[in-house]
Amino acid sequence: VYQPMMQLSGILFSLLGWVLSCLTTYLPQWKNLNLELNELEIWTMGLWQACVVQEEGGMQCKDFDSFLALPPELRISRILMFFSNGSGLLGLLLSGFGLDCLKIGERQQEQKKRLLLFGGMLVWISGITAIVPVSWVAHSTVQEFWDENIPDIVPRWDFGEALFVGWLAGFCLILGGSLLNCTICSTEVHPSSVHYTVAEQQDQCQ
Repeated sequence: VYQPMMQLSGILFSLLGWVLSCLTTYLPQWKNLNLELNELEIWTMGLWQACVVQEEGGMQCKDFDSFLALPPELRISRILMFFSNGSGLLGLLLSGFGLDCLKIGERQQEQKKRLLLFGGMLVWISGITAIVPVSWVAHSTVQEFWDENIPDIVPRWDFGEALFVGWLAGFCLILGGSLLNCTICSTEVHPSSVHYTVAEQQDQCQ
């Protein structure tokens, strides 16, 4: 029971992390800006667009005109988040085919173990590549906020909600990938017991 539960937990954490990672990529709240002159307006900036939230008029957004016009941290963050989403999806698919509860390829346990291991590694890498851009943007935001060369009257950007969603996504992906890889390290498949093990796991999954 222990191994299938670990695999299921790993898949669920990985799926949650992947969904949150995709959400982080498209949320426009990577940075927030409150204007002291007009407290009814909140400016936000994401990887794709900048928005202004007004108490009366709702949210209005405008897409960035050029990729090259973006700050370096936002340009690199786009690439890394795309890589994170792609590797996370591929890792989920490979791990899914490697699950012991899946009857497909039940006589090829070594191949299923390799799929599960490779999928878990991809999910783990996806978590790292989700945390890096979020942390980079957070670091640059902190540096700009405390930059003494900028006059005090100039508004400062602050952390947006998307950064916290991104950190949670990276944590879930790393945890999910680690759980999937731990199920490989905790068991050894012996040819003489493969048939018995497969039959027992099928009963557990039913």
